[in-house]
Order: sequence, then structure tokens, then C-alpha cells
Amino acid sequence: MKLDHIAVYVKDLESARDFFIRYFGATANSLYHNPRTELQTYFLSFGNGARLELMSRPDTTDEGKHPLREGYVHISFSVGGKEQVDRLTERLRADGYRVADGPRTTGDGYYESCIEGPEGNLIEISE
Repeated sequence: MKLDHIAVYVKDLESARDFFIRYFGATANSLYHNPRTELQTYFLSFGNGARLELMSRPDTTDEGKHPLREGYVHISFSVGGKEQVDRLTERLRADGYRVADGPRTTGDGYYESCIEGPEGNLIEISE
């Protein structure tokens, strides 16, 4: 069994798609649009077969993104090593994204950072 994809609702679908293409090398499919519900989606594919579905529709709400809430908290990308973690973290910081934590070695031995991506969604970058 394998995890097929994770889905995230966003307000600005195009901006979120461009973010994952620019910083994480995603490839996007063509826009899907359901005119009845106004749902629009992109499936983003990453080199190892992982996929992220970005979804948008006008009737979604955002209750806030407290990091200690229950439910899904972040998406994590392994970028291949400590230098890559440092380099991508600094690139995102320079481009105006807030670094929420790190880079650092966690208590269980992972080297990672965490940034606030599009619309405040947390993205972990690990080696």
C-alpha cells in the first residue's frame, strides 16, 4: 500500500501551484474545474511519485492555523542533505517567507527547518 496524495484547500490556487513548482520542483497537471461546485484543482507531482492536490472553491473558510491544533499540521519534503536544507531555507527567507523554526537538528536526530508557505501552511524541509 502507498499513500496516493494529500489535498490542501487554498484561496489563491495559482500562487500556491507556482510556489511548489518554483521551490520543490513540482509538475502540475491541467486545471480541473467543476462549474457546478466551483471547485478548481491541480494535482502536483514530485519526482518520487508523491502527489499534492491543491484545491480551491469560493465557499471555503479558514479557522486559523495554530501549530498545536489537532489534525494535519505540515507537509514535509526531504531535499537530500543538510546543505540543501540550509540553501532552500535561506532562499525562501530571502524571498520573504517566514522561517518558523531551524534549520536545526531535532531531538530525534533529523536536520530540518520549517517555513510558512502559501497562506500560512507549514512546510518542513528535511535532509
